[in-house]
Amino acid sequence: MVKTIAHFINGEVTSGTGDRTQDVFNPATGQVTGELRLADQDDVKSVVASARNAADAWAEVSLSKRTSILFKFRELLAAHVDELAEIVTSEHGKVLSDAAGEIGRGLEVVEFACGLVEQLKGEYSDQVSTGIDVYSFRQPLGVVAGITPFNFPVMVPLWMAPVAIATGNAFILKPSERDPSASLLLAKLWKDAGLPDGVFSVLHGDKEAVDGLLTHPDVDGISFVGSTPIAKYVHETATAHGKRVQALGGAKNHAVVLADADMDLAADHLNAAAFGSAGQRCMAISVAVAVGDAADTLVEKVAERANNVTVAEGTNPDSDMGPVITPAAREKVTRIVTEAEHDGAALIVDGRDLVVEGNEDGFFVGPTVIDQVRTQMSAYTEEIFGPVLVIVRAADLDEAIELVNANPYGNGTAVFTSSGAYARKFQRSVQVGMVGVNIPLPVPVAWHSFGGWNDSLFGDLHIYGPDGIRFYTRNKVITQRWPEPTHTSNATFNFPSN
Repeated sequence: MVKTIAHFINGEVTSGTGDRTQDVFNPATGQVTGELRLADQDDVKSVVASARNAADAWAEVSLSKRTSILFKFRELLAAHVDELAEIVTSEHGKVLSDAAGEIGRGLEVVEFACGLVEQLKGEYSDQVSTGIDVYSFRQPLGVVAGITPFNFPVMVPLWMAPVAIATGNAFILKPSERDPSASLLLAKLWKDAGLPDGVFSVLHGDKEAVDGLLTHPDVDGISFVGSTPIAKYVHETATAHGKRVQALGGAKNHAVVLADADMDLAADHLNAAAFGSAGQRCMAISVAVAVGDAADTLVEKVAERANNVTVAEGTNPDSDMGPVITPAAREKVTRIVTEAEHDGAALIVDGRDLVVEGNEDGFFVGPTVIDQVRTQMSAYTEEIFGPVLVIVRAADLDEAIELVNANPYGNGTAVFTSSGAYARKFQRSVQVGMVGVNIPLPVPVAWHSFGGWNDSLFGDLHIYGPDGIRFYTRNKVITQRWPEPTHTSNATFNFPSN
């Protein structure tokens, strides 16, 4: 049965006024499972008007009341992890355990937001001049929108909305058109937690909806996660219309493996970091830089593990990896692998012709390992966003660091070594925003902030954590004097008569 997936505006599900629709697929079966309503400009105006009205009232709600709603939302979210994971798997394709894992990381940000009363305390300077005090506090922006990607349909919205809402803003979520249904359950949980209508909204759509949010005068801030070209477009367009913007772009994350590393540990983690979620993570390790004598051993161990990855429908309890999101994504992976083979790279594990029995119409491609990749090959220059690990060889650590720093992206990187000196040199020298030491996916915990450098971030502030608070608020400084009264107070112990 094909379901209709509608918007959530002003506290209720609505089809809106737009008459365009788009199919939603189950990537494991290739079947259409939903018909998504796409917003038109009237829908954009409606959701922004609702959020604008709600933001003014929500900003006046006490911190204790906001916190109580956030705690309730946290409990409801924790109680619906399995249901949310099933929705994610049905539209994204990732295995159920991975879907539950992304919700768990989102829960961390909700818990951080529950404690924002401490983070929102201002500063006070007494008697800065005779009779004058100065203090500061933070106020919400107003209406903010989050434009989120398909690869984490629950986690990334939870990186944004709880912090935005806790700091007093109304939040409009524009989720990916490819796996939109989880956003509606999130909206229901916010409502059930007691959040006033209009403070959290869901607007489905494509470029028309995005452009409407980027240019609407009553939208004060935009958070975006997606590809670098779109991140750049979002940043340029929204800032040109006077909005605060954080736009997180693409990645080409390198893991440098030194000869003194625990090779089994490195191979295990590279296998999981490259092929987990079919490589559709902005923090996936897509390049292994094998340094010196590490190369041959690392290639052998990674290949052995890649050949043992179980690829199946995400609901299969034995599955390690599901399909990619669309046929176009699968075609991109196979094209790039073929180009690398033609350009002289060594194809160690080839997943291009994988067929999953019982799911022949699914969008599957198997784990792929390519050795002897050169930096001018498309397998190195493009963000593949699929289950492909390319291996580049470097003579020493200095060459490996130069390789990482020459890449236009700067999202995440890692080093595998048993040397503290090498690790310290690496983490201080690489021009990358998030660094792991013997950890392949260095995604910060909720009370730190997530974000890369270079072409992986447009804007000054990273997402969630302390930077998230700063992004969704503006600092106000008060300088005050209360002159001594020059008249008598006329205080009396007698009962006043008027």
